[in-house]
Amino acid sequence: MTYDPAVVSYGQLLQIYFSVAHNPTQLNYRGPDHGTQYRSTIFPVSDARADSARTYIAELDKAGLFEGPIVTTIESFKAFYPAEQYHRDFLTLNPTRPYIVANDLPKIGALKALFPDEYRDKPVLVGTL
Repeated sequence: MTYDPAVVSYGQLLQIYFSVAHNPTQLNYRGPDHGTQYRSTIFPVSDARADSARTYIAELDKAGLFEGPIVTTIESFKAFYPAEQYHRDFLTLNPTRPYIVANDLPKIGALKALFPDEYRDKPVLVGTL
């Protein structure tokens, strides 16, 4: 993900990631999907961002907000690999698919409810970049 820190801070991204994107106590799965490709991981592009993520995770663990320890890993960023064409903008192109309805639309609803200032009704689509 790239972002403009003048619009949203790295701290805000971490807050959203841990609040609505997934359950950070689940190792190697998200919803019904299993495997290391579904692991909870952050790939920071600098040591400062890695330190910020570690500090944030430690604060969340200390606060006891989750029913178990956070298993999110922090791994060195090496390269970006774009998703296959059929995965790009999948939610927007397939909003009624049972997987989307059950697993992703609740996250969109949580984003809108918890972070209304960061939420936008019209997403930036990969296909338009």
